[in-house]
Amino acid sequence: MSDLIKEILEEVEEFKVETKDQIESFRLKFLSKKGKVTSALAELKNIVPEERKAFGQKVNELKSKAEAKWKSATEFLENDTDLSEDTIDLTLPGEAMIKGGHHPISIVRTKIINVFTKIGYEIAEGPEIEDDWHNFSALNFPPEHPARDMQDTFFMSNDENMALRTHTSSVQVRVMQSQKPPIRVISPGRVYRNEAISARAHCLFHQVEGLYIDKGVSFADLKQTLLYFSKEIFGTETKIRLRPSYFPFTEPSAELDVSCNICHGKGCNVCKYTGWLEIMGCGMVDPNVLKNCGIDPEVYSGFAFGMGVERIAMLQYSIKDLRLFFENDIRFIEQFSGE
Repeated sequence: MSDLIKEILEEVEEFKVETKDQIESFRLKFLSKKGKVTSALAELKNIVPEERKAFGQKVNELKSKAEAKWKSATEFLENDTDLSEDTIDLTLPGEAMIKGGHHPISIVRTKIINVFTKIGYEIAEGPEIEDDWHNFSALNFPPEHPARDMQDTFFMSNDENMALRTHTSSVQVRVMQSQKPPIRVISPGRVYRNEAISARAHCLFHQVEGLYIDKGVSFADLKQTLLYFSKEIFGTETKIRLRPSYFPFTEPSAELDVSCNICHGKGCNVCKYTGWLEIMGCGMVDPNVLKNCGIDPEVYSGFAFGMGVERIAMLQYSIKDLRLFFENDIRFIEQFSGE
């Protein structure tokens, strides 16, 4: 039996353990349940009692040496920094990270905000759930105005005096109530209308509205401000025109058109062959709105304007379906990753 132990020990010492496969083969041959060391231990029962102790000591020594060699080889291979077929080549290039990007609505919203903050406008925000006063009454909406009806507004089921705001003009009311003129703010945010979803309409969209109130503010100031904005967004060659319109909270009121940046005024299917694109409503703040907010219309005057961010984005990127902004299709979003 001593010769058997000696023979196994020589095999243990001569066995090469330089790779993962060799280490596993060593473990299976000597230390597994059917390995040679385990088999030698099983022979202990066949040894005469007076020699059993000595034999057991030799087998334990054999087992210790085999386990030590296996453990040492395993640790060495795990800590080995030499580049081989079993290790990672650190000189290889890594996998490229996917570059993220902003949503087109966020891109255009930021552009609009930057245009106005450069000329002194501050950003004002307010709640998306508004009461009747801030959303309608203070803005000169009479009780019978269609915007109060259910087909236009999402009213709260537990309180008919509360609704999802239909415009960010409600933020302007809060600013006029809390600040004294001069006031120069823009109010970007989400607004809600109870409309059927289509390629050109949605129940949720984004607005940026502006308000300027001070002594001696005129319609000429409004026109020059909007001309500056249009050139910053659509290019220095852009022209504008103002068409008479009606809004309860401004008088006089107008719609702002810009020259089509696709056909440059020659006429195309985007501008319906008119050469012009409508981008926002605007006008001088109605004196009744100033009174409702505690501002003396005999001393102060002002103008207001409001635009849909989706409308501007559709014109800038030639997008024909409004629903694309809300579907979160990665193929659509990836097109704007460079901005």
